[in-house]
Amino acid sequence: MWSEIVFVVERDAVEAWSDALLEAGAASVQAEDADAETADEAPIFGEPGEPAPAGGWLRTRLAALVDAGTDAPALLERAGAICARKPPVRFELREVPDQDWVQATQSQFAPIPVGRRLWITPSWHLPDQGAAPQAARSIDGRHAIVLDPGLAFGTGSHPTTRLCLEWLDEHLRGGERVIDYGCGSGILAIAAARLGATSVCAIDIDAQALDSARRNAAVNAVTLDIRATTDPRPAPADVVVANILANPLRILAPLLSGLVAPGGHLVLAGLLDRQAAGIAQCYPAIALEAWRSLDGWTCLAGVRRS
Repeated sequence: MWSEIVFVVERDAVEAWSDALLEAGAASVQAEDADAETADEAPIFGEPGEPAPAGGWLRTRLAALVDAGTDAPALLERAGAICARKPPVRFELREVPDQDWVQATQSQFAPIPVGRRLWITPSWHLPDQGAAPQAARSIDGRHAIVLDPGLAFGTGSHPTTRLCLEWLDEHLRGGERVIDYGCGSGILAIAAARLGATSVCAIDIDAQALDSARRNAAVNAVTLDIRATTDPRPAPADVVVANILANPLRILAPLLSGLVAPGGHLVLAGLLDRQAAGIAQCYPAIALEAWRSLDGWTCLAGVRRS
């Protein structure tokens, strides 16, 4: 059995207390925003190309994992002596029940039906987990995409990924040439291939993402042209989808516009609702409009002028 010693510290004390707690005997230390889900919640990550917010949260909640039965005040005294700080006056000691952590983690990722034709599922939710992935390529009449969570972004659960999947589901009719720029796990590229695209190019700057896309393409028995951003660019395509972030989409506007064939479609996601209009203005050759919004995120889509 395990317990957690939980208390709040100021921003400049987080590192000192975390190191001291570990040295004093804690198995691990978790830090989170003490003001999360309140008006004082603060971001600590900025978008690529933009200044990052101040490092750390103004008030941080530390949770030190310890053996059940640990003398919490004594451990806090030892940690305080190590980091030369007074032990917290207020703290909470809460029980952490034993559980199957693998099963608990897997239970967070359920199959996701998308639109009319797609079904995103982790491998452990396949009807027959012993079957080859190809044998489970259709579930309830939908194209099944088998995707286990990993290092690369894209499991189908995030609103930006879901919006792109919904656009592909509603618009691809088969025979299209598709580019997925910033492919992450490869989920959008795989979906395009399953929906009948004749060629799909998946591009990313991250080597781990490219490896993930290769593995996922193999699991789903689809063929992708997988390239790094430093590789030669593919020919312009009928559909270009980029699910990244606002600032990269702003910087990449000339490149992405050039990847869309005349009369082709550009689909952009990774945008907060308030960012959509500004990004659309960066693409004068393409009539971008807000296609759909979900949970504060907007998907832009438009056709390249001939």
